[in-house]
Amino acid sequence: MNIAYHKWYSPSLNREMELKVYGHAGKPFILFPTQGGRFFQAEDEGIIEAVSGSLNEGRITIIAVDSVDNESWSNGSIHPYMKGMRHAAYENYILGEVIPFVRNLEGMQDAKIGCTGFSMGGYHSANFFFKHPQYFDVVIAISGFYNLQLLLGGYVDEQTYFNSPNLYLKNLENAEILNQIRKGKIIICSGQGAYEEEMLDETLTLKAILEQKSIPAWVDIWGKDVNHDWPWWRKMLPYFLEKSGY
Repeated sequence: MNIAYHKWYSPSLNREMELKVYGHAGKPFILFPTQGGRFFQAEDEGIIEAVSGSLNEGRITIIAVDSVDNESWSNGSIHPYMKGMRHAAYENYILGEVIPFVRNLEGMQDAKIGCTGFSMGGYHSANFFFKHPQYFDVVIAISGFYNLQLLLGGYVDEQTYFNSPNLYLKNLENAEILNQIRKGKIIICSGQGAYEEEMLDETLTLKAILEQKSIPAWVDIWGKDVNHDWPWWRKMLPYFLEKSGY
């Protein structure tokens, strides 16, 4: 398997950022880590090994990025408004730096990009997909939440609203954006086991919103033994990739 490490100084975030690229061809997927996780988390937790068939056969390339959650939504020492501003800088990093980097990879100059992740990585993947369908056409969001009020105690401002899919999608009326979203491949999954209670509620809320907006999606609810943990995520991602032709 081809593995490449990259680091550069991000003007969006005013610090160095790191990522890893796994694979040599196929559909590019940005993989977001769990809350506060690092770019090497997916490899350490066995996710890369779990999807090695898709990687080795050139069906996908994974770009595992860093998070700045501990500086933004998970930072307990700053006001929620400042959390949102730091996330906005991260958004600029993904859109303005990581996406051009991906499109400079061999054979991916014109490619739309998939995004995926687990828990808070599931949140990020869904949020980037729904906000920016001009860049993303596949999302596999696993065990995610979709309303930042879960982290912010009910606080809402413009930044938190427009980064909470279960809030802004309800009121989205832009026909062009909705049509772009409808053309994408949407997979949302939650278990019903330990520590999945809030994720299940969030997933079912998102399902209802997508149905209301006539947005096709595969919302898959796994069993009561399916916990919010890596052993299940190592099964889920390869399953959904295979079912999606990757």
